Amino acid sequence: MTQNFKIKLGEGGYGSVFKGKLRSGRIVAVKILSKSKGNGQDFINEISTIGRIHHVNVVHLIGFCVHSSKHALVYDFMANGSLEKYIFSQGITTLSCKKIFEISLGVARGIEYMHQGCFMQILHFDIKPHNILLDENFIPKVSDFGLARLCPLDNNNVSLTAARGTLGYIAPELFYKNIGGVSNKADVYSFGMLLMEMASKRKNLNAVAENTSQIYFPSWVHDQLSKGKSIEINISDIDEVDSKITKKMIIVALWCIQLKPSDRPTMNKVIEMLEGESECLQMPPKPSLYQLEKPTEQAQEISYSLHSTIPSLTLQRSVL
Repeated sequence: MTQNFKIKLGEGGYGSVFKGKLRSGRIVAVKILSKSKGNGQDFINEISTIGRIHHVNVVHLIGFCVHSSKHALVYDFMANGSLEKYIFSQGITTLSCKKIFEISLGVARGIEYMHQGCFMQILHFDIKPHNILLDENFIPKVSDFGLARLCPLDNNNVSLTAARGTLGYIAPELFYKNIGGVSNKADVYSFGMLLMEMASKRKNLNAVAENTSQIYFPSWVHDQLSKGKSIEINISDIDEVDSKITKKMIIVALWCIQLKPSDRPTMNKVIEMLEGESECLQMPPKPSLYQLEKPTEQAQEISYSLHSTIPSLTLQRSVL
């Protein structure tokens, strides 16, 4: 299928992805898992969740392979790769502000489907640019369900023994138990951080920012908007229409990353706000970075996947 793993598409903490071709001629992406939790728990998670759902904004699982301890997942091939390279890297084909907005709306619809439109509620727990794949028409697909959890549609909270996700996108309630239970609002928080980065085309946490007030972008941009000032973002030739779109994305993102889960909107409400007019949106309270109480002992010992730089890790720990 992969011609002895000839063409490598990417690599991450889970393993590697290779380009393949089925006998029918269909192009696929084959993910070889290098590490499995327990008895292949992340492998089972992906099959049990994504294997039974079908949505235009969720990556489609074609099949899987098991040989001894080696596990592989076969997906539709996404010609344009991950969203990450389009919002952070230089020299890549620039996407218009309108296209970025369309992608964000597609991602929101995919997450909303997982929360309310599926056979069970699926909590992803790892929404980030790297896990948003783009097909040949730049239609976004939510991918990588290795950390996902299934729970009944009427269940508001889930029990976790440790935080899961990627630093910079993990909801604070996974560290601090005193602000609320862990629910689908954790995905809303992660989406908000993603949406902020899509709107600004920069990392939310930038330890080497020239202006110290811009180290944590969500806090800085809230101050700017509250004072009626313009927002400096990394998009050239931005016109009035694009400016309105960007402002709307940022305001929605600020609602999504509120400290307390109860203060965040549902994904259904997020879609409603994104589809509405920016003039109708109210400014949310400023995102809080600090807790009055110290994290629990358990939170201090939490293990989680790191896909960020050491400066970002230091900063994130200090602000939390």
